[in-house]
Order: sequence, then structure tokens, then C-alpha cells
Amino acid sequence: MNPTRTNERSSRTRGRTGGPAFGTGAGSGRGSRFGPSTPSRSGGPSRSGGYGRRPAAIQGEFAPPKTITPALDAVEAFADLDMPAQLLTTLTREGMAKPFPIQAATLPNTLAGRDVLGRGRTGSGKTLAFGLALLARTAGQSAESGQPLALILVPTRELAQQVTAALTPYARAVKLRLATVVGGMPIHRQAGALRAGAEVVVATPGRLKDLIDRGDCRLNQVAVTVLDEADQMTDMGFMPQVTALLDQVRPEGQRMLFSATLDRNVDLLVRRYLTDPVVHSVDPSQGAVTTLEHHVLHVHGADKHRTTTEIAARDGRVIMFLDTKHAVDRLTQDLLDSGVRAAALHGGKSQPQRTRTLARFKTGHVTVLVATNVAARGIHVDNLDLVVNVDPPTDPKDYLHRGGRTARAGESGSVVTLVTPNQRREMARLMQAAGITPLTTQVRSGDEALNRITGAQAPSGIPVTITAPVSERPKRSTASRGRRGPVSAARRASLRQTAFDAAA
Repeated sequence: MNPTRTNERSSRTRGRTGGPAFGTGAGSGRGSRFGPSTPSRSGGPSRSGGYGRRPAAIQGEFAPPKTITPALDAVEAFADLDMPAQLLTTLTREGMAKPFPIQAATLPNTLAGRDVLGRGRTGSGKTLAFGLALLARTAGQSAESGQPLALILVPTRELAQQVTAALTPYARAVKLRLATVVGGMPIHRQAGALRAGAEVVVATPGRLKDLIDRGDCRLNQVAVTVLDEADQMTDMGFMPQVTALLDQVRPEGQRMLFSATLDRNVDLLVRRYLTDPVVHSVDPSQGAVTTLEHHVLHVHGADKHRTTTEIAARDGRVIMFLDTKHAVDRLTQDLLDSGVRAAALHGGKSQPQRTRTLARFKTGHVTVLVATNVAARGIHVDNLDLVVNVDPPTDPKDYLHRGGRTARAGESGSVVTLVTPNQRREMARLMQAAGITPLTTQVRSGDEALNRITGAQAPSGIPVTITAPVSERPKRSTASRGRRGPVSAARRASLRQTAFDAAA
């Protein structure tokens, strides 16, 4: 271990315990931005599907730290990287022929142990950018019970599951065990996975804190830490939990912070936990996707529901965003009654329900995903070419991340926002803040323009019921016929729960 690096880390750790070591410099203003006096928008009903109102964001362009040690040059091929052969073989098997720009730029540095601050639009390959380095630097080590060696912190359950799914084949290749630690799932199973000796933990801050408080996990052996979508964690009010967790990992360890958008809300994390980081940005702070078309459709309030239904009835899949759980459930039922195969996703659903809904949407069993902001990050669906803001977002970052569910990995797509007359002025301000100039069109249900932009068409009008696909029903073994043992009873209970979830 580099002794200079260790001393720098130890010094920062001592500064954290003293309190005023950060945010007291002249003109910094960090004390007022991150202290208890920070104003927040609270007291109203939740508009984000379970998270509640986020505190007021700190506005302004993020000022990245200056790098003292020059960064290593980017590479043109994965084979040019100093990685275990098993990872290179798995990349080839997974069809990864060439690194994306953010991977090519950051991997030489992260593999060398450098801290990295990376910004790239959603779908740009950030997961492998940090994941390959984390796995390569952890390979060959074995974790003791309840003491992981690497940690990936994410803001949502869906993102945790997506990161785990993306890294699983590579972790298996180098014989590392992954554990996913999120709320909404049985905590005793997650505790068991940690006790079994998982080397890598992908976690949301709240559940990880619960497991630490129970004595099921300790972070003192974590040498590589990643914050994925760090800005959303600060927006959601996780800053105290995140800093408490980062204070527990090895002070001399490696830290990587990646996000599609970086603003001054993450300033504290960068200055407090990254040492001489390599800073790489493949996109502006707004994170707009260049292959994404932006449309604002001016609609009359009385015609909005019909317009929404016709868009949902299009050929192909679509994600529709609304503000509240109640609105999501109501629209989903209306779409089902109109003959559209729709399903709801929001914070009021259990994690198994949310997982099944996403699986059905990805396979095409469900064609319309109606969701709150829980689906704005952490969801990747191949060949999804349309996102619709039925309720316009109130924050530019929410708009960008909602739209980022399409046009991923270089593909094209469209994001459409339905705007009533009383919403036009606020929407114009939001687009300006996001750095976007949308195409604006006045439409009504049945219009040719609506069909041209979204593929809208009249629904069948024949109500549909979403049932579990045949592949989800476990086959009954002939050897178990006529027996009513514990296994068959559990199987019957699982089927009853699946039927209940499908009807909900």
C-alpha cells in the first residue's frame, strides 16, 4: 500500500471526527449547505412514489476537484487493460467487444487503485466502468464471515438488482461472491449471505445500516468502495447514512463515485472522501442523451386521459411516469379496462411484486409500465424506444433520468411530456434548466401528429387481466402426485401468491 496514500486517508479520517475540518474555509459555504439549517421542501404529500419530497437541491455547476497526479491514458480495447484473464474471457463471452468511452478512460486508473469521479449519461456503461475494476482488485481474496471486501452503494432497490445482475457473470469468473442488501426483502436471508462470506456487497444505505446495527456486517475490511448515482442518494436525504457508512470502511481504501448527473449536492462527498481523484466526464452535468428526441405535447385537460390511453395502446413497450402511487394504480386499472396490458410499479409494492412486474415488462408479457420515480433510475430494458411523462416532473434531474430509460447504450428513443395549459410556463423553465430544446406540438386524441410522434392508436376496448406467464408456474413432478408434504404445500402457497399479485 502506498504510504503517502495511507497518510492522506488517515488525515482525512481524523478530520472527519473533528467536525470543522470540512466546510469552514473562507467562502466555501459548505456549512450552510449541508448543515441542519439547510431548508427543505417537506410537509406536503409525497410526489415521488414513497421517497417523499427531496430537500431543495443546491443549484449551480459542479466544480470538480483538481487532480494532482496525471491520469493514465485511455485504452482502445479491453485487452489493453491489466485485468485477470477470466474477466477478459467473460467480456468476450458477454459480447463486449470494445469499451465505452467512460470505461476506456477510467479503467486504466481504477485498476491502478486511483480514486475516480466519473460522470456519464445513463446507459453509457458506468456499471462495468467501476465493476470490472472492483472485481479485478478484489479477485483472489476471501472474505471472513460478515466482513465484505468491496462495497457498492446505490440509492434504490431496482438499481441494486440491476448492478448485481450486470456483475454476476464477471464475479463468478473470478470466484467472488456477491450479496444484494436492500429493503423490502427478508433481512435474515441477507444476513445469512453476509455470514457466508460475501466478498462484494451491493446495498442501499438504509438496509446496510440495519444489518450493521444488528451485528451482521462490519465494513472495516472494505478496501474498494463505489457510490453509484451519488447525487440521487443526497437528493433522497441519504447523506447522513452514506457518510456514516463511508466513515467505517478502510480509510486508505479506494473510492469511486459515478453518476449520470453531478451537481453541488455531491461536493461534500467528493471533498471529504476522494483523494487526488481522476476526474472524467463524457457528458455535461445535465447528462442529456444526444440520441434522444424530446417532445412536449400540449394537450387539453379534458382530453389528456384519452390521449394517454391511445399512446399506451401503441405497438411496442412504453414507460409512463406519474407523480403518485394512487395515480399510478388508477391509470393502470383504466388501461387494463381499455384492453392495454399494463402493470404498476411504485414504492407501495412489495419487492417481489416489483421484481415480477419488471420481469414481465422486459419479456413483453406487459407492454406498459406505469410508474412513479422509483423507475427513473436503475432500470434497463432492451429496445425501449419511448418514455412518457404523463405528469411532468418538477426537477430537471428527474426529467433526464426518466428519459434515460430509453436511448441507452447508443440506441435512439423519444421522451414525450404531456403538458396542460397551466403547466406550460413551468415546463419551459424546466427544459431550460435541463439544457434541452424540445419539439413542441399541439395534439388531441386521434390526431395524426400524435400517432406520428408516439405510435398512438385506439385501444381494443376489451378488458384484459394480467396473469402469470406459463413459464413462471413450477411444473409438478409426477413423483409428488398424491402427496401433501411440506414442499408441495410451499409450492401451492407460491402459486396462490402469484395469482394474488397478478390480480392486484
